[in-house]
Amino acid sequence: MTLSIAAGIDAGQKYLDVGFAPSGKGFRVANASAGIAQILARLAGAGVRRVVLEAVGPYAQRLIQALALAGFEVSVVNPRRIKAFRDAEGRRAKTDRLDAGLIARFALVMTQAVRPLPSAEQSRLKALSLRRRQLVEMIAMEKTRLKQASEPLLIDSHRKAIADLSAACASIEAELASGLKADPERAATYATLTSIPGIGPRIASLLATDLPELGQIDRKAIASLAGLAPHVSQSGNAPPRAAIAGGRPCVRAALYMAALVAVRHDPWRKAEYEAMRQAGKPAKLALVAIARKLIVTANALVKNKRPYQNQTMNP
Repeated sequence: MTLSIAAGIDAGQKYLDVGFAPSGKGFRVANASAGIAQILARLAGAGVRRVVLEAVGPYAQRLIQALALAGFEVSVVNPRRIKAFRDAEGRRAKTDRLDAGLIARFALVMTQAVRPLPSAEQSRLKALSLRRRQLVEMIAMEKTRLKQASEPLLIDSHRKAIADLSAACASIEAELASGLKADPERAATYATLTSIPGIGPRIASLLATDLPELGQIDRKAIASLAGLAPHVSQSGNAPPRAAIAGGRPCVRAALYMAALVAVRHDPWRKAEYEAMRQAGKPAKLALVAIARKLIVTANALVKNKRPYQNQTMNP
């Protein structure tokens, strides 16, 4: 069905600015329960089906949940795409009201860029995964500080902080594992991922939570989402140059670590890596290529619902 009207919302701490496309009209309400109720009523009265917001900050969470429960087609878009759309329109002025109208026009025109909102459980598991990464980073920083400390009081403080953070991380990991096991589809994805050499439990849970598209799109799209697809840049007589860009940084970093493990412990990946090195490829480029092979393999296995077998899989 062709979209005839769409709404864009710019969410701030105090206010919610709503814009309509193609009419260009809009309004502002307080970012509170009464304001959200007013938005729902006015969107329904205007015949709006699609509502788009920018993925910035926590201020829109209550509104997003209310819109989803009310049956609207809600999407959260990367702010860089909205900025690029503003640049494409040749606009420079920027206010909350103008941003709401800009997002509405984006929703009406860039239909392929708008993706469905993740479910409440997907959002919860993704938040748990993010918190685990934060705790792991804090533990690593405290361990570095501990090595540099000489005062007994400071040493005890760092050790206590490490113990407390480790306990918190274990609690988050247990909750994350429980959430993955509770859903048969996610549990099957997790089991498939852990069967792939190089992908351990932590990386498997990250991919299952932060890359829900796994097994649902083609190999090129999944490599792009993971930030591992080479994008060619060429102009005039200059030779073409390809480099990875974009994607989800946490997924790319996890797969790079998986590639490091795979080339050490999986004879097949080790042979591929050594062949690239002997062909003159830099080490980092070869590891990125192995990481891309891992996610392409994972995508095919999850799609076909079968475990890894290096004799038959050759992405």
